Amino acid sequence: MTQVRVGPEVAEEQIKDQEKQRVLGFVPNFYVTYLRDAVPLSPKQKFELAWKTTLDPVTFGLVGAVAGLQQARNSFSEYGQGAQGYGKRYGADYADAVIGTFIGGAILPSLLKQDPRYFYKGSGSVRSRFLYAVATSVISKGDDGRWQPNYSSMVGSLAEGGISNLYYPPQDRGAELIFENALIGIGESAGANLLQEFVIPKLTPKKSANHNATEPSQP
Repeated sequence: MTQVRVGPEVAEEQIKDQEKQRVLGFVPNFYVTYLRDAVPLSPKQKFELAWKTTLDPVTFGLVGAVAGLQQARNSFSEYGQGAQGYGKRYGADYADAVIGTFIGGAILPSLLKQDPRYFYKGSGSVRSRFLYAVATSVISKGDDGRWQPNYSSMVGSLAEGGISNLYYPPQDRGAELIFENALIGIGESAGANLLQEFVIPKLTPKKSANHNATEPSQP
């Protein structure tokens, strides 16, 4: 696919529209583009998107809900219960979110020149859209417009797991957990992409302007 060259002001305009995308009007939906020929993100924009996502109030709320569920199930039991146990779980979960978002969504995509976003297909048969959504859990579009293995996401998941070994309880650390979490991450990505393709657009009122014309090149 030939990448259309445009001015930096167009890229900035597109990313600003993208940052207004919220499921049901409040849940951040920044890492998807509905534009047919979305301009590649600059490294600065990749970091800004990661920063905006991790500091969004909804992110703090979602992390709190996950920590509460873990506390109710007594996951990571060495953290204990009560306010102190909840605080430790919250801190670890938020650290996971920040590390995963910045490594897989900003640092590696900038170094490897890959686009961290999901490119909405929105047309074709249900089967073709299903396969496209699943495939994009392991491949991504490069800044040159070509599809390639999604090293940013896969290596990012491994790096996130390795770093998390520094602050999770000793009994929950280890190489097995790192690779297990990486595989879970790929599965979660496939599931999230399916939701992006078939469900979330209907719940996102402020989509990028040309979403109806979307037809990304095939991976």
